[in-house]
Amino acid sequence: MQRRHLIALATLAAVIGSPALAQSEIKIAHIYSKTGPLEAYGKQTAAGLMMGLEYATGGTMAVNGKKIRVIEKDDQGKPDLGKSLLAASYADDKVDLAVGPTSSGVALAMLPVAEEYKKILLVEPAVADSITGDKWNKYIFRTGRNSSQDAISNAAAMDKDGVSIVTLAQDYAFGRDGVKAFKDALKHAKIVHEEYLPQNTTDFTAGIQRVVDALKDKPGRKAVEVIWAGGVPPFNALAAADLKKRYNIEVFTGGNILPAMAAYKNFPGMEGATYYYFGIPKNPVNDAMVAMNYKQSKAPPDFFTAGGFSAAMAIVTALKATGGDTNTNKLIKTMEGMSFDTPKGKMTFRKEDHQAMQSMYHFKIKNDPAFAWGVPELVREIKPEEMQVPIRNKR
Repeated sequence: MQRRHLIALATLAAVIGSPALAQSEIKIAHIYSKTGPLEAYGKQTAAGLMMGLEYATGGTMAVNGKKIRVIEKDDQGKPDLGKSLLAASYADDKVDLAVGPTSSGVALAMLPVAEEYKKILLVEPAVADSITGDKWNKYIFRTGRNSSQDAISNAAAMDKDGVSIVTLAQDYAFGRDGVKAFKDALKHAKIVHEEYLPQNTTDFTAGIQRVVDALKDKPGRKAVEVIWAGGVPPFNALAAADLKKRYNIEVFTGGNILPAMAAYKNFPGMEGATYYYFGIPKNPVNDAMVAMNYKQSKAPPDFFTAGGFSAAMAIVTALKATGGDTNTNKLIKTMEGMSFDTPKGKMTFRKEDHQAMQSMYHFKIKNDPAFAWGVPELVREIKPEEMQVPIRNKR
């Protein structure tokens, strides 16, 4: 009897340890800023990722019988921490792929880890061009837009002869890459000064004065292009400076999260281009995400919710194509050139650098008393094929 019992235990142990059972789930690490200066962005991405996985799998959270498990980790916006968390996810948690991070600085630290472990890192929403540019490797895919897509679409709103521009940006990878890409995208307007401020700036007095000094005596149309992420945005300070009335200096910028866009109400008619606003795209995936978000939080989905949702759609589309096989080389082959539906419509991973080609939206701000934020009304959709997004890697 005892011997039979031991045999049964041994058989059970063998079954539990068998590869078939060990591979019965798909493990995804989501490394993002749960805390830190970009916490608001990170939390939206996380909410979008989980909603997107639920939607893309028809509520089963499984592909081909394999359950999807997401392991969340907080990089706090710190590059060294993000790097070590990604290594631990690949080595210790044995995740099949990873998603994140929020910060471009963290992303750049993480890229070599994906290459070392030969596992996919799907970058969402870090923006710096260098992520899919000179720092890129074949294990990196990005559903988030890059600095060039931001820049080209924003340039479309203001690149005209006789326009003098000052850029106001944060002094780190996101800001500097954004300014470089914006300069590259301009064909007619001229940048007369670049103003960089620390990422955690709260007092904009000196910076705004330098903007004014660089522009006030210029002839023709004058504008400040703001490239800012997280922390305290400069829009309230710019509104208080009353640049339009005092110096005929206009303010331009890209989209942002809804709380940050409350300050946009001070700039009715302000133009720019955005990655996402829930009221703009018209497609079934966006309709579903908006409905899901309202159900969960009684509020519309925000800027980065769409990004997390898009990352989920890309992952599930790829896994369905491989029959749930998480072999990295098979996934890379599947994802290169792959198109997938998102709340923004169709995206396609470009084969050369795995950057998702996607639409952007030229907007004009309307001050609608029914909303707590300046409403970006669509001027026109800027489609992927209209944007000559440079390939900056060395593949």
